[in-house]
Amino acid sequence: MKRVFSGVQPTGNIHIGNYLGAIRQFVELEKENDCLYCIVNMHSITVPQDPKALKEHTSDVAALYLATGINPKKSIVFVQSDVPQHTELSWILECNSYTGELSRMTQFKVKNKGRESAPTGLFTYPILMAADILLYDTDIVPVGNDQKQHIELTRDLAIRINNKYGETFVVPEGRFLKSGARIMALDDPTSKMSKSAENIHSRISLLDDAAKIKKSIMRATTDSEARIAFDIEKKPGLSNLINIYSAFTGKTVDEIVDDFDGKGYGDFKKELVAVTQDAISPIQEKYNEIRNSEELSVILKDGAERAGAIAEKTMKRVKETFGLCVHTHI
Repeated sequence: MKRVFSGVQPTGNIHIGNYLGAIRQFVELEKENDCLYCIVNMHSITVPQDPKALKEHTSDVAALYLATGINPKKSIVFVQSDVPQHTELSWILECNSYTGELSRMTQFKVKNKGRESAPTGLFTYPILMAADILLYDTDIVPVGNDQKQHIELTRDLAIRINNKYGETFVVPEGRFLKSGARIMALDDPTSKMSKSAENIHSRISLLDDAAKIKKSIMRATTDSEARIAFDIEKKPGLSNLINIYSAFTGKTVDEIVDDFDGKGYGDFKKELVAVTQDAISPIQEKYNEIRNSEELSVILKDGAERAGAIAEKTMKRVKETFGLCVHTHI
């Protein structure tokens, strides 16, 4: 059985792009793999956070993980900061990495654009990401294509240390999520749907109410042609909406185009509103049951203990490798 690790930051609500592009596939992965799903709250503090809001968002994301169908008895669901070995390993990896390889990270360049200086954590967070993965002897990391560089860095670090000190880490592989599930912003179909975009109608969050979902979809950017057809180049806005419809219903693009032959954009958008609400409603019901329950705390505590046991085993091996175990183990 392969081991899978994936993490999501607790910054705002999870949107349908996160769900369709990643989290829904996590439920499938746990059927045949040993999975760890982590709320990576320490990554969030690379930029200023309101402590109270961060704590709330961490619980929100944990509850949403469970509401989308992840089984905490089969998978390990936990919060990163509850397992201190993440930062312990991160320092060891940092001492075996180079500023040159970190400065080449595209995401750092994007996030640091226009700044004279950046928080050190923003520069080094790919090392913490590598620690998250290597700490659990991970075989598979399900990620989007935008994380490809970070997976390559993780692999490079593991191979570098293994070659220099002997077999210490499992070298993970990225499983890059299906490109068909790439959901774009509703107001700008050339950009990915984002939790941090200023326009709240650019996305649909899993916790949005029916009125917000309707408003966001009805306002979504299309074109002036008013003909239902799939063409990413010429009709990116409509094509994005068709992709969403397809992802929620399981219908092919051709089937959807045929179903709406002769109908206008208004008819299609109204139907997409209903499809989206039907898909999200059961998740919201489950979320409301879990979010403020004692069950959530119990699950996260249990997850941290199970993750911690694996992490401690790895760190014992790593410390031996680097000569950091001075005292005899009990």
